[in-house]
Amino acid sequence: MAEAVLLRDWRDDDLESFVQMNADPEVMAFFERPLSREESAAMLGRIRQALRDRGWGLWAVDVDGRLAGFTGLAQPTFSSPFTPCVEIGWRLRREFWGRGLAFQAARQAEAYAFKTLGLPELVSFTAVINQRSRRLMERLGFVRDPKDDFLHPRLPAGHPIQPHVLYRKQAPNPGA
Repeated sequence: MAEAVLLRDWRDDDLESFVQMNADPEVMAFFERPLSREESAAMLGRIRQALRDRGWGLWAVDVDGRLAGFTGLAQPTFSSPFTPCVEIGWRLRREFWGRGLAFQAARQAEAYAFKTLGLPELVSFTAVINQRSRRLMERLGFVRDPKDDFLHPRLPAGHPIQPHVLYRKQAPNPGA
């Protein structure tokens, strides 16, 4: 039986699990570095504020009453040929990997983006070497055009994760 995945608002008691997730070197392998407790707390504050301000954003992923991580929608704050846009993204605590939970959560966020917000397109991007996320993007039906690949402007030149791939997915045609 599939585990129930719920996207929900954040609670104060999610902070410890969030801090642990962002401090895990394996979870953060495709980011510049793991985050400190203070950085994670500040990030969670920004995530919660964005949800309050817009009504959408990065939701907590709840599996059987436990925080598994987050998934949802964000607007990249850097400039590139594909911005402005709305990105779908995810991050799960390692103990929740390999169970199809990120796929379930991302499908819920995608449905919200297309059905509730009426967005025409979503993007998703990651480091070229992040095969796990790339496979999930492809499983979700996102498509990569190599001409859209880019060097992430927030990472130092020559950093091993600076080369990024960009995937896109168009909203389903309601008449199809």
